[in-house]
Amino acid sequence: MASEHRSSTASTIDPVQMIADARRALFTMVGVLAAIWLIQLVNWMDDYDLGKRFGVVPQDLSRLPNVVTAPFLHWNWAHLEANSGPLFVFGFLAAYRGVKKFLGLTLLVALTSELTSWVFDSPNRIGAGASGVVFGYFGYVVLRGIIDRNLIDTLIGVVLGASYAYMVTSALPGVAPGISWSAHLGGLTGGLAGAWIFRNRAPRRADEAKAEGKAQGKAQGKTKSTGTDPNSPNAALLKELDDLGL
Repeated sequence: MASEHRSSTASTIDPVQMIADARRALFTMVGVLAAIWLIQLVNWMDDYDLGKRFGVVPQDLSRLPNVVTAPFLHWNWAHLEANSGPLFVFGFLAAYRGVKKFLGLTLLVALTSELTSWVFDSPNRIGAGASGVVFGYFGYVVLRGIIDRNLIDTLIGVVLGASYAYMVTSALPGVAPGISWSAHLGGLTGGLAGAWIFRNRAPRRADEAKAEGKAQGKAQGKTKSTGTDPNSPNAALLKELDDLGL
């Protein structure tokens, strides 16, 4: 993304910029997935010792710092494969509007998902996995367009929300045994909050220009309707009548 402050209300769409943004988001997500798969390879070769040491143990203060490492660890290849598809799709859509925002969002949803898991999950388990981050990206993309008042992003959010609404059920207690509903709920909450925190704060130049144009149009209309042409011989009289409200 060439600028983190690009106006969301621009009346024209630049195809070259769209392609550049998509390419940047694609490379970002390829890099993220490559790193997670490399970590999984090391974890697997070490008999998943990384997961045991850097996963989250609920209510254990000594393991609280692991909230930033647990989302990048998985317990087996099937676990990683299940997360990789939605992580790539939702992450790509999240990264499309700016890599800096994406990195901030990733940290936010990692913290909210794992902290929620640390508080609510059973202390006899070790939590790890990127599913909470997936839910965070999902919530962010669904809500982002509405907050930024961006038609394209809003349509993407509506389609994504309708297509994957079933996912939200796994963020409810007892619906999916063996899965951390609290991590899902925490990630989703963080993503929704992130849509507001990382909203587009650029000046809405199109709106301002439109409002200015309307004001100028009204002023010109008033001038025409009152006939206050400074070269008119009746200009002084008409001005006095206008001042009197006549």
